[in-house]
Amino acid sequence: MHKSNHQGIRMLLQQYHDGLTNSEIAERLDKDASHIKRALLEMPDAYIDRWTAHRKQWTAVWCVIVAPENCPKPTEKPNARPTKLRRMEPRNLSEIRFGFVLTNASPAGSY
Repeated sequence: MHKSNHQGIRMLLQQYHDGLTNSEIAERLDKDASHIKRALLEMPDAYIDRWTAHRKQWTAVWCVIVAPENCPKPTEKPNARPTKLRRMEPRNLSEIRFGFVLTNASPAGSY
């Protein structure tokens, strides 16, 4: 199925927050159910939300992830000088045991 058809499925599922089955999507888009199933499996934002019984078989109910809005840019000016990060390294290799710094080592390092 062409990528533009993915967009049609995505838009449809965004309208139905409770999700739709493969056959419900195919019916609403007037497409073949096998093509819809293949497209759903290719869509990284589509997922099976739950399973429902239909004619003594389990049927997947599909939803899509709706990405949140971008974080707004702060209105205040940033600090003129960026915050300087201090390196936290042991003073010598003898203070390292099994990948950890001994507790008697100074956490801020020697300055």
